[in-house]
Amino acid sequence: MWKPADRIKYQTEVASWPDAQRAATSRLFSPIVIGSMSLEQRTWIPAMVPWRSNEQGEVTQDVIDWYGRFAEGKPGAIVIEATGIRDIPSGPLLRISNDGYVPGLQRLVETVREASNGRTRLLIQLIDFLNIRRRPDPVKYFERFLAITDQHREVLAMRGADESAVRAKLGQLDDCELEQVLSPEELEALRFGYRERVTDTHIPAIAELPETLPGLFGAAANRAKQAGFDGVELHYAHAYTMSSFLSATNTRADGYGGSVVERIRLPLEVFSRVRDVVGAEFPVGCRFLSDEIVEGGSGLSDACFFATEFARAGMDFLSLSRGGKFDDAKQPKVGWAAYPYTGRSGYECMPSYISDAQGPWERNVEPVAAVRSAVRDAGFATPVVTAGGIYSFDQAERLLEEEKADVVGFARQALADPDWFEKVRRGRGEEVMLCRYSNYCEGLDQKHKQVTCELWDRDELGDPGTVLATDGKRRLTAPAWRG
Repeated sequence: MWKPADRIKYQTEVASWPDAQRAATSRLFSPIVIGSMSLEQRTWIPAMVPWRSNEQGEVTQDVIDWYGRFAEGKPGAIVIEATGIRDIPSGPLLRISNDGYVPGLQRLVETVREASNGRTRLLIQLIDFLNIRRRPDPVKYFERFLAITDQHREVLAMRGADESAVRAKLGQLDDCELEQVLSPEELEALRFGYRERVTDTHIPAIAELPETLPGLFGAAANRAKQAGFDGVELHYAHAYTMSSFLSATNTRADGYGGSVVERIRLPLEVFSRVRDVVGAEFPVGCRFLSDEIVEGGSGLSDACFFATEFARAGMDFLSLSRGGKFDDAKQPKVGWAAYPYTGRSGYECMPSYISDAQGPWERNVEPVAAVRSAVRDAGFATPVVTAGGIYSFDQAERLLEEEKADVVGFARQALADPDWFEKVRRGRGEEVMLCRYSNYCEGLDQKHKQVTCELWDRDELGDPGTVLATDGKRRLTAPAWRG
């Protein structure tokens, strides 16, 4: 993980918490209407991938337990993790790619309803992602994976040589020599693993994304509605397909890349299809970036334009994140896939307690406030969700009072203490377990291990009913609050 040069160590602290009366009269614990959906309070748990599904992408008991535990804290809304819209292998990531997933998702919805006493609204995040492969062993790369061309033979002065001889020669070259022989794309596949991009229009499936994605998202949203979700969030953020279309690095020449107008075209077409399928009374919003934090990427001015156009199109809410791109990811180990949260853009998405003078908290607040202002200036009242390093009542209340957001997201803090919302609402904030921002959870996510929190995953391991992680050393959900 990238770290800032300053490397200042911070500690999460809260000077005081509100009593129950103060909480009851606060903006944070006041209702808000989002489209046709009413939230009891302006608290929101953003989508986080906990790796609780199976290789088939099904709703397992571990998935049920995970979201049921969050629901016990009774936040205003929970967004279910990024859920794949295609029938493709994606490890233990949830899927909604065919009707067979609907019964399991219905069970998940019912669990959250019951655990929250019907007080928490439940949305699901819909994602599409392109192919990415693990970094190959160099020997195997040259022996099996690299497609040998006449260009390779020309540079190596091996005209007419058979393929095996060319492969053997490539295997003997050092890095500097390889840079003279291999194309930038081939070098990246060797050093980082092959990765598809939305600009790879020489690949028919990539060229056809504008034709295929609206239908896939529309069908997935319809399944979410059938399963009983209160709404859907379209995943237009981070390193994945839709964010890549929005990115300034998208240079497609088919009308879906280049200017901001062309880059937003497919995201708007996807939303339009989803809206047509689910109807006007089913809430639909999106998660996108206030800033990509990569060289040549989209910045805040792009985000303001995108937000205004999403609001104009009729999205019911806008939720903003930051960074988290493949573009600046660190080189993975051989056998590992690139992880989009290891570079500076990844740090800006999930900053840790080791930070610069700005600190690890609220790094996305002012950009989100600027996006919200742009939406309001354009005449739209679309609710805006902020998130990023928010752990205290005072922080959240201040952001709402200053109209920098309409809803406040708690991701890592909710993972650290799923009962944050009830503890604070009841005037018992001193019982909150504060996130340390050590990114222990992020380290597990990078390895595709079941995500837990260091504050509770070794506690009460012997209690009846405690379910352990596959490593047998950690519990999978936080112990029950006995308050």
